[in-house]
Amino acid sequence: MKLNIALLAGDGIGPEVIDQAVKVSDAVASKFDHKITWRPALTGAAAIDAVGEPYPDETHEICASSDAVLFGAIGHPRFDNDPSAKVRPEQGLLKMRKKLGLFANVRPTFTFPSLLDKSPLKRERIEGTDLVFLRELTGGIYFGEKGRREEGETAFDNCVYTRAEVQRLAKKGFELAMTRGKKLCCVDKANVLETSRLWRETVQAMEKEYPEVEVSYEFVDAVAMRLVQWPNSYDVLITENLFGDILTDEASVISGSMGLMPSASLGAEIGLFEPIHGSYPQATGLNIANPMATVLSAAMMFENFGLQAEGKAIRDAVNEALNKGIVTEDLADGGKAYGTSEVGDWLAENI
Repeated sequence: MKLNIALLAGDGIGPEVIDQAVKVSDAVASKFDHKITWRPALTGAAAIDAVGEPYPDETHEICASSDAVLFGAIGHPRFDNDPSAKVRPEQGLLKMRKKLGLFANVRPTFTFPSLLDKSPLKRERIEGTDLVFLRELTGGIYFGEKGRREEGETAFDNCVYTRAEVQRLAKKGFELAMTRGKKLCCVDKANVLETSRLWRETVQAMEKEYPEVEVSYEFVDAVAMRLVQWPNSYDVLITENLFGDILTDEASVISGSMGLMPSASLGAEIGLFEPIHGSYPQATGLNIANPMATVLSAAMMFENFGLQAEGKAIRDAVNEALNKGIVTEDLADGGKAYGTSEVGDWLAENI
């Protein structure tokens, strides 16, 4: 297979972890006789510095004409610490999602047997956890009208959803549940929010199309509590943008490190694959960042192309590295810590 992949390294540790994902992907391509053409492009603070725009038109053209996007991380403290900044790296991420039509964020949460004791949660609570969140990405409060009034003393952010937006996300959730444990949880706040009531009634109306799927409806605060009590009681969860943003970060600690969790953002035509961690600017250039989440995001990319064996080869290599202790300092636990590039080299050679 010939693949054209847009490569958006971004900011902070983004370029370092992306380099390792490229090494591993090229190793897989060589092993399985594929050809990958990497198409680098600017985004985030790096793009602001270069052209004054976090998601330039040229970057969008490269992404839109590629088969997929492999993405690092964006963000820089100088924007985080300046509430008056008019242009921010995160604006580029929102713009990219909207322009590419990436409406479904897929975030798996699973445990690694060799790392169960690194989680802040007790082993008996998390063992066997294997769940997936589908978070709606292009609607809700992040994209609603926002502003100030009364001379800046009052601020507002509107949360708006259409039935069609809910239906397309829920459809992916039902379809995914059918390939897994046939359990779907719709997460909302229907006792308070009108948008949540729209979510609930829309999903309820779709249940008859998927009679084999057991559907539950839970308030977001209850799910936040149950995630740290009985995470393995969940299979597939669907939710709106803000709730999903918060809950998926909460779920990420179950594995023991955010540096291990991949994600995908899917639309009708193209997918974007990225680690869930941020740009970690304090570690930039130190060769200490964990590249495994980005590498596992590349595995999700191959699997999205239907290349299951290729994705499995990456996952097997990551599991072998974890078992042998070929890990960066966040997982070394007092033992030998390998550098970011050393981990990437080991994974590529193992494949």
